[in-house]
Amino acid sequence: MNEELTFNLKSICFDEHYQPSDSTRITTNFANLARGESRQQNLRNTLRMIDNRFNELAHWDNPTGNRYSIELNIISVEMRFDATCSGAVFPLIEILETCILDKKEGKRIDGIAGNNFSSYVRDYDFSVLLPDYNVDRVQFGTPADFGDLHGKLFKQFANSSTYKDRFSKAPVICISASTSKTYRQTGNRHPVLGIEYQQDESSSTDQYFAKMGMQVRFFMPRNSVAPLAFYFHGDLLNDYTNLELIGTIATMETFQKIYRPEIYNANSAAGSVYRPSLQNRDYSLTQIVYDREERSQLAVKQGKFAEAHFIRPYKTVLEQWAANYAL
Repeated sequence: MNEELTFNLKSICFDEHYQPSDSTRITTNFANLARGESRQQNLRNTLRMIDNRFNELAHWDNPTGNRYSIELNIISVEMRFDATCSGAVFPLIEILETCILDKKEGKRIDGIAGNNFSSYVRDYDFSVLLPDYNVDRVQFGTPADFGDLHGKLFKQFANSSTYKDRFSKAPVICISASTSKTYRQTGNRHPVLGIEYQQDESSSTDQYFAKMGMQVRFFMPRNSVAPLAFYFHGDLLNDYTNLELIGTIATMETFQKIYRPEIYNANSAAGSVYRPSLQNRDYSLTQIVYDREERSQLAVKQGKFAEAHFIRPYKTVLEQWAANYAL
């Protein structure tokens, strides 16, 4: 049945004129910034922060600190069950694609695809399915098949001709470290990714991404204050160039400074043993307006949207497809 599942990509530039499309998840990092009275200033400040951070990390042959600029494209992935659902289309996921502009050489360099990761099905899993599953349970738990469908859908997309025709390398997703885990520095230090940390145990997010075929490593880049989580296929340290990795760090660290300033814009850096906390009060705010409370409420709303328009209507088809799934 795998041949019945097809994907279509739509791309829109994330710049100071960006307007979210109707199908974009409104909790998505970039969509949230592009709302309200401060939308254009939010976008300008965010893009400036990304460029500044990129040039700080790509400091070689860059004496004035302005050699590079990052261009971002929002990639929306639509999924279609061609034969079984009469052409029904659902907005599956959104990722970011980075492109590096080398102003000295006058050339553009492809960056990494992935970076940010948003998914209606993941909203359903974490904001609808999981709370319902734990309503009457004394101890919090997850269903045995939790994340299976989402993982198979993602792997199907990442291995599809649609993905490979558009992107030359496997995706890398970069998100915040878990506030429920403790991280310890190792002796490993990468010239771009920085100091490596290891966690005391896997988080539910790690397990969820593992079903997407991705493993995780944690690094704190130079002049960062907390480790970032990098989810990837293959070999993170050797499959990507320094500039590609810097593009992801600059982009996603900027988003984390805006959304989790208690951790990523803290006034002191993580030590050799570190536990992230949103209760930290020693941090600085960016000049970017953001409503975190609204964002958490919208995740539930969008999870219910996925349930109503995807999970329930196509339950039988999805179960059949998942049962026959094989790469």
